[in-house]
Amino acid sequence: MTGRALRLRRVRKLVPGARPHKGTPKVVALGGGMGLSASLAALRRITGDLTAVVTVADDGGSSGRLRDELGVLPPGDLRKALAALCGDDDWGQTWARVIQHRFQSGGELHDHAVGNLLIVALWEQLGDHVQALDLVGKLLGAHGRVLPMSAVPLELQAQVRGHDEERPEEITTVRGQATVALTRGEVQSVHVVPEAPPAVPEVVAAVRDADWVVLGPGSWFSSVIPHLLVPELREALKETKARKVLSLNLAPQPGETDGFSPQRHLEVLARHAPKLAFDVVLADRDAVPDIEGLTTAAKQLVGSEVELAEVAAQGDAARPAGGAPDRHDPELLAAAYDRIFRMHGRIGPWR
Repeated sequence: MTGRALRLRRVRKLVPGARPHKGTPKVVALGGGMGLSASLAALRRITGDLTAVVTVADDGGSSGRLRDELGVLPPGDLRKALAALCGDDDWGQTWARVIQHRFQSGGELHDHAVGNLLIVALWEQLGDHVQALDLVGKLLGAHGRVLPMSAVPLELQAQVRGHDEERPEEITTVRGQATVALTRGEVQSVHVVPEAPPAVPEVVAAVRDADWVVLGPGSWFSSVIPHLLVPELREALKETKARKVLSLNLAPQPGETDGFSPQRHLEVLARHAPKLAFDVVLADRDAVPDIEGLTTAAKQLVGSEVELAEVAAQGDAARPAGGAPDRHDPELLAAAYDRIFRMHGRIGPWR
């Protein structure tokens, strides 16, 4: 049996078809978009106590339209996280498809996601972000909880060198998460408006009470680093007794992190959150051309060891335009997380 098959068999044994058994580690995963969804799809396979913390700066697509029209938090990344937490049974997969479904029409409903409308409707009905998301999770049978990192919608702003091609050395302020994600030039730093937004209290409590905290993968400047720009959340991450994993991307993101090495990702994160340490930096083995360089950077910048694992999805569908894979395999990623949780110390008696 191949090493890959053995890892997959081991993860399937951890998850015999229902929720993992009681006594698994308390895990908090932070991020946004497809990166967080990948992490959640893996983590729900190995723990029955999982909380997703989601960025709230999205201003594009259906989320942006609802945010502009109704003044609500952008629901899109919250919806994606809920879909990722749906089980593999018929109920879970049916509801995952329903909330991800987008209307196609020539009218106002065009491209709105069903889940976005459901979440916003419950916010208006209940007047409570957390209660509404918990109710959606209960309806879906989600294997975990989804929380927004802040209860106020945020605007992401970035300082970008060379955004104007005719002035390659000029620093320009680029506004909006959707714009930052596709910006030309090199992102130097990001911040959020309003500055120092309040964290959702349940998020701070979850981080402080966790056994493990996982940050990333995801769009580095628009989904990962924004969590470090919420002061209460940043301090909770520094002060928690939980062990922390920083999960790196499989490849640089066009626009936002073009040309970034794994080490460069660590440099910009450390610049936005000095003194924030991690226990483990997880990276795909094939995505690290300079293992020694990453090992040194991880130790110096975030006080961390490096774990290399095979976590990328295989096949042509995982390779955009024939390039490097940009999608994680949930079972391989689950095996990597499980190995890290076992090998790097136990906070609670979950095994």
